[in-house]
Amino acid sequence: MKYNVAIVGATGMVGRQFINILAERNFPIENLYLFSSARSAGTTIHFNGKDILVEELKKENIISKKIDLALFSAGGDVSLEFAPIFVEHNTVVIDNSSAWRMDPKVPLVVPEVNGEDIKWHNGIIANPNCSTIQAMVALKPLDIKYGIKRVVYSTYQAVSGAGVQGFNDLKDGVSNVPPKKFQYPIAYNVIPQIDVFLDNGYTKEEMKMINETHKILHNDQIKVTATTVRVPVFHGHSESINVEFENTFELDDIFDLFKTLPGITVMDDIKNNIYPMPVDIEGQDDVYIGRIRRDFSVDNGVNLWVVADNIRKGAALNAVQIAEVFIKENLIK
Repeated sequence: MKYNVAIVGATGMVGRQFINILAERNFPIENLYLFSSARSAGTTIHFNGKDILVEELKKENIISKKIDLALFSAGGDVSLEFAPIFVEHNTVVIDNSSAWRMDPKVPLVVPEVNGEDIKWHNGIIANPNCSTIQAMVALKPLDIKYGIKRVVYSTYQAVSGAGVQGFNDLKDGVSNVPPKKFQYPIAYNVIPQIDVFLDNGYTKEEMKMINETHKILHNDQIKVTATTVRVPVFHGHSESINVEFENTFELDDIFDLFKTLPGITVMDDIKNNIYPMPVDIEGQDDVYIGRIRRDFSVDNGVNLWVVADNIRKGAALNAVQIAEVFIKENLIK
């Protein structure tokens, strides 16, 4: 069986990655519909041997079609306005913005971690924050086996996480062109702020990681803190994750556990200076884990270095994997 699929935000960085991944994974598509803002409408994008016209995102263009699945990456305001229109016309929406993530009626899903949550959807499934996705792939199996008590996130996030303008700020910044997306130059610099500051001193990005960790792991009792930093890297988020467990563990068992799990590649050979770096994982689907070592400052602690392509697993791939679960479980009406 094949399905009618729409991509909202088709001309953006994640939208184009949606298209690439759908083709790479031979997603069973009958018709592909591409939507964008009025500014980008009218262009064509090549998919599976033919050029597809990008249409303006407006209600009449949506309701004139029978669409089974819609992949959104067009920002929270667009999702809040248009996702309900798709749902009203029997389309399942998988949304990459933050608009629906903390809505208690909307599942927040990483398929390898909590894929079963998809089944209680009401038409919308939220894709987590890119940094949260890769962290959850690493942490869920550890939580099952040892029980996570506390997590400390320190992230080193690529400029592509801020879209095309963020990407261009780094590309142009090496020639001393003033930034347009970021408040400060990102070339040859790190910026310890992603999104706006809140009254508690954390940024929205940091609170996203904290709140999404609780929701995805179904445990509000885990103590979580985060510091998120923008670094001069084009693609690939890196994270230093410090985890404290409820129970004792053997370090070798953690290595063995990660090596058995799909979606994870262990890259940890410190004798030969081998560990994951963004330059090596760009374009890869897996979450890469290295620098696995005991934290001697607490009784049951471990340090992890976790790297993933933020546009693939951190965004487009995770959404497509959610769609694949729908097909596998025969959840599309």
